[in-house]
Amino acid sequence: MANRTDPAAKSIRGTNPQNLVEKILRSKIYQNTYWKEQCFGLTAETLVDKAMELDHLGGTYGGNRKPTPFMCLVMKMLQIQPEKEIVIEFIKNDDYKYVRILGAFYLRLTGSDTDVYHYLEPLYNDYRKLRRKLADGQFSLTHVDEVIDELLTTDYSCDIALPRIKKRWTLESLGSLEPRQSALEEDFEEEEENEDNEQPADELEDKVYEKDYYRGRSPTRDRDREKERDRDRERDRDRYRLREEKDYGREREGRERERRDRDRDRGRRRSYSRSRSRSRDRKEHDGGDYRKRHARSSVSPRRNGDGAEDGEPKKKKKKENKEKKDDGTDHPDPEIAEANRLRASLGLKPLKF
Repeated sequence: MANRTDPAAKSIRGTNPQNLVEKILRSKIYQNTYWKEQCFGLTAETLVDKAMELDHLGGTYGGNRKPTPFMCLVMKMLQIQPEKEIVIEFIKNDDYKYVRILGAFYLRLTGSDTDVYHYLEPLYNDYRKLRRKLADGQFSLTHVDEVIDELLTTDYSCDIALPRIKKRWTLESLGSLEPRQSALEEDFEEEEENEDNEQPADELEDKVYEKDYYRGRSPTRDRDREKERDRDRERDRDRYRLREEKDYGREREGRERERRDRDRDRGRRRSYSRSRSRSRDRKEHDGGDYRKRHARSSVSPRRNGDGAEDGEPKKKKKKENKEKKDDGTDHPDPEIAEANRLRASLGLKPLKF
């Protein structure tokens, strides 16, 4: 019951007002001790007392991302949905600056585009200091006008995504807003008129261009231009930082790729050298066996004492036996063998039968 939206509350931008805060942040707020003890049973009238006790603003902080009391009160306002007049009184409160910021933050979440510019832009003239709690739990110094500029120009503040609003020049072109005028512009015009009255008439013509120039450069416009330049500078720095990170990533990938290629080539060379050494060892081993076998097979025949080889007498004996066989003296018939021996002694050819 304590976390439900007021039944009489109207939907904001087509949804429950509490849904403007992300679910995770809502859950952390519901579990926070400040929400349970200090925000229980608050109404639009009693909420002012709690807002007056605020001494800083912020979203969540610490390792557990605890919500600040400022964020708990913003959630309570979304839950009870105070009337628009009460919120405007919050914004117009000059005595308590955190009450003013609380009302401005709530109006930025729930108000229309015209109301946001109409009620928040006058707060650009409030330069009072504010304490802001950062995500690490430390405090930083800021100012009311800086917080208002963050609400009007950014899409995220105090860990909450702000609803989108139209640009001011769009509303001016549609006729919903009048051109913005600085609170100091009248004072500058009065000073310029007094200076013109004091100067001689012949010098007035020389100051026309300068007068128009400075009139065109009102403090408000100068401040807007300076803020635009600051935003452009921040975008350029972010773009340059992203480019440096991309370049560093490419260089790192290139170095990693070169290192992998070198390791791969080194491994190939090692495997190739090992294979060559193995093949060389195999060849040497096979070559040694071949030389041993060849040495055993190519041993020269022994020679006799007279210089003749052992195989030569055998050849002569075979030749003599062949000659004996050719002269027919070894014929099985004794008579033919005797006749052939006689013919051989006479130099005649043997008989052949």
